[in-house]
Amino acid sequence: MNSLEMVKLTSLMSLTSGRPEVTIGLIDGSVEVDLPDLDSGYIREIHPFNELDGRCNQKNSFACVHGTFVAGILSAKRGASAPSICPHCTLLICPIFPETISDKELLPSAATEDLAIAIVKSIDAGARILNMSIALAQPSSRGQRELEEALDYAVQRGAIVVAAAGNQGMLGSSMITRHPWVIPVVACEEQGRPLSLSNLGSSIGRRGLSAPGSEIVSLGAEGKPLKLSGTSFATPFVTGTIALLWSLFPSATAAEIKLAITVVDGRRRTTVVPPLLDAWAAHQFLKNALLVKTTQWRESYGTA
Repeated sequence: MNSLEMVKLTSLMSLTSGRPEVTIGLIDGSVEVDLPDLDSGYIREIHPFNELDGRCNQKNSFACVHGTFVAGILSAKRGASAPSICPHCTLLICPIFPETISDKELLPSAATEDLAIAIVKSIDAGARILNMSIALAQPSSRGQRELEEALDYAVQRGAIVVAAAGNQGMLGSSMITRHPWVIPVVACEEQGRPLSLSNLGSSIGRRGLSAPGSEIVSLGAEGKPLKLSGTSFATPFVTGTIALLWSLFPSATAAEIKLAITVVDGRRRTTVVPPLLDAWAAHQFLKNALLVKTTQWRESYGTA
């Protein structure tokens, strides 16, 4: 079973390839936008930090490899080697990792205050969904309030935040995954079990989701497909599902979309392991919920 079928995304992808008005904020590394499998017409950039460019300058840098790989999962053209979940949504690149050449890490990190700035700037630029495949480098009390305020700002503006749970193989949470509006994502293997490197915890189990994160194939910055594992690469499966749902149901609120994707089987969650994403069940839940909402509105206002 491939990664898309595992989380019932193929059926949802057959209905839409996304809409340009649904903008995904990719808070990540730079992206090699000139690859033939990416359509630059659906890609925009912002530069919250003057020294960072949204387009790759060093194709072998970890920032470029990571950003391009995640972008491929979300936005590669259908038929590419990548999952290509929502190529016709707008991808807003917000670079936060410098293009330094280093060994590949399990999860890139950023300063707390820099992440807060990137969140606000992405939302102000039109992002309705934020994909944060990121960890916090040396979290400090100095940046904690700014980050909490930025995540609260996402709530106020109706922007859904999807974040990697982390790859330290730990039991616990972070400032990001503890926030009640954030959807934390755990990486799992083909049988749906969490990878040993995935962080788990009570807040992750209660509000998060599991998604494919083992040997995912996506775009390489130098033109050849890559195969990588980790929570960074599970996260865009959830982000892409949300983008497709919003493309199909543009009148839905952020709260309705978030409920549809996280309710899963409707049972109260009591473990540190979140349930597996079910994109088609989320579609059916949202479709029925909005039908009931429309029916109630018509009955209240007497509209035929």
